[in-house]
Amino acid sequence: EEDVVSLQIGRLVYLSGVIFTARDAAHQRMWEAVCRNEELPFDPDGQVLYYVGPAPARPGSVIGPAGPTTASRMDPHTEFLLERGLRGMIGKGKRSPLVRQAMRKYKSVYFGAIEGTAALIARCVRSVDVFAYQDLGAEAMRRLSVQEFPVIVVNDIHGGDLYEAGMQKYRRGAPPKRRDT
Repeated sequence: EEDVVSLQIGRLVYLSGVIFTARDAAHQRMWEAVCRNEELPFDPDGQVLYYVGPAPARPGSVIGPAGPTTASRMDPHTEFLLERGLRGMIGKGKRSPLVRQAMRKYKSVYFGAIEGTAALIARCVRSVDVFAYQDLGAEAMRRLSVQEFPVIVVNDIHGGDLYEAGMQKYRRGAPPKRRDT
């Protein structure tokens, strides 16, 4: 939580450690599990969730190209994960006003992964474990061990929105500051 509080929009962050993946179908299943009072396949408390459905890995690779998917598709099923302590989400595109409000309330941040760099992002993944909803194929939930995974803070807990604020100060030559977490 301390790390999340200090993050502000526009900050470049390199994530190292474990992150989890889930897309539309996995979110729907998790929501249905919560509605039936069942356990989630992972404990979201303190975790980061990456919205990705990676391509198959080529021989010798840990994972295939792993670019972000559009985050707004997860918006209907986001708040219940935030309520359970999810601290970060990674995707592309804007989030709804309701999700941004919930992020402030539950102290969570939304990171943007750099679009068009799916192969580069895949090089940051050290290991992959498919641990839930294997029948969903590319949309199965995975546990990724990542190193120096580059993301930028799009929405912070202070109400900042990079899309709304624009990149004005960066266009004037001030590069984003690096922050390792």
